[in-house]
Amino acid sequence: MGMGRLYALRAAREGAGVVILWDVDTDGLAKTAAEVTALGARAVVRRVDLADRAAIADAAEACREEGPLTLLVNNAGIVRGALFWEHRPERDIALTMEINALAPMYVTHAFLPGMMGDAGRPRRILNIASAAGTVSNPRMSVYAASKWAVIGWSDSLRLELEQQGFGHLAVTTFCPSYISTGMFDGARGPLLTPLMTPEDAVDRAWRATAAGRPQLVAPATAQLGKVLRGLLPVRAWDFVGGKVFGIYSTMDKFTGRGEKAGTR
Repeated sequence: MGMGRLYALRAAREGAGVVILWDVDTDGLAKTAAEVTALGARAVVRRVDLADRAAIADAAEACREEGPLTLLVNNAGIVRGALFWEHRPERDIALTMEINALAPMYVTHAFLPGMMGDAGRPRRILNIASAAGTVSNPRMSVYAASKWAVIGWSDSLRLELEQQGFGHLAVTTFCPSYISTGMFDGARGPLLTPLMTPEDAVDRAWRATAAGRPQLVAPATAQLGKVLRGLLPVRAWDFVGGKVFGIYSTMDKFTGRGEKAGTR
């Protein structure tokens, strides 16, 4: 659904021969596969629970016969919008970290050796983090923690590949503000930061990835927040971020896709 579907369709439109689709939603997979096929690519569909490391390993093994990936997009994500002490340890804390932070690492680890092998062909990894990984925000502490983890891991991986001579394999970390996929229903953007459309977010991320850009924080006001947070003392930033930009109240009316949850 949402951005994952749009990335798949973008790949098919730009000439991908094979598009591998993973999700827990069987119906959504079938619909997206049909759209991918209609655009001339072959769709390989796997139902995968990304909270299950064994399932990731099994699916990756089955998909290796398709050959090394040209592009890997780690897009799946969930959010729990609640005060930290309202989070349930397994259903909220563990699940958010497993899907948002650990799954991209496991998926990448499974496919990375094949992508490292052919230095004559550019290859790309796109990791979807969040602007929430660059600034603190009430009512999304665990989600923010998961995205901080993605940013740190993703950019460290980029540096490792560059330093070890794998220049053909570029890693891009995308840190968008709120996107109107339904995942953040009820949330409102900070000052001068309207919700991004999925189409706009995917287009920006795609172009940044194609160019091998290390990191993209979007829109520009989200980048400004990241810079100011780094420059100002904590209490000064609390005032600017909380009172001026209104970041600290953006999740006050969050509903998501039911049970205080949303999925990208």
